[in-house]
Amino acid sequence: TSLTNVAAWFTDSNRPVLYRLPLGRGGKLPPADGFTTLPLTGDFQQTGTGVNLNGIAPTPDGRALIVVQSNTGTLFRVGPATGVTTAVDVPGATFLNGDGLLLLGRRLYVVQNFLNQVAVVDLNRAGTAGVARGVITDPGFDVPTTVAAAFGRLYLPNGRFTTPPTPTTPYTVVAVDAR
Repeated sequence: TSLTNVAAWFTDSNRPVLYRLPLGRGGKLPPADGFTTLPLTGDFQQTGTGVNLNGIAPTPDGRALIVVQSNTGTLFRVGPATGVTTAVDVPGATFLNGDGLLLLGRRLYVVQNFLNQVAVVDLNRAGTAGVARGVITDPGFDVPTTVAAAFGRLYLPNGRFTTPPTPTTPYTVVAVDAR
């Protein structure tokens, strides 16, 4: 999910579309059926196996969206009016198992759930290219799924997808320094 000034955006891991839920005055939500579907074209190609699109965030200039295709490890820039996608050029980097995305300034954090890491990418203003700056790991990661930021730290909930759930299975959030 990504929230812009005018809409909330959602990916669909099983279809090559984005969903747009427009926001009214003061962030008011429309009726439940007030969403629109944006078909994706261009560089992005839906594959038949695994999770396709997962995370979503705005570009640094706020004019487009960035999504990650989990099963190919590719970032795409999406035109929000057209649905046209272009691969984001990040030389030497892949974002397999990409899940939650968080943009802080021009820095994009890509949660790579089953890899138990967060890739750090500095994007250009338009979100068309970036430079990989490394990964963040923590021994407390147990398949983190998304990320939020507060007070200079990143907070990642553990999905624990490799742990059979029971009524008493504990779930945790791990805090790491943003860099």
